[in-house]
Amino acid sequence: MHFMHDVVLEMKKVVWPNAKQTRRDTSTVIGLSVMFAIFFAIVDSIVQYLLGLL
Repeated sequence: MHFMHDVVLEMKKVVWPNAKQTRRDTSTVIGLSVMFAIFFAIVDSIVQYLLGLL
């Protein structure tokens, strides 16, 4: 029971993000994911082209 009591106390300390912060963070994750996908697609194309020259 001591563990559950400690869990409840810790959960009361947690500050959950509001809707605006959640949207901002989600947008950041999606934006970075798209940028990394584009970057890796470009690098993959370059590597395929260079390997094709061999």
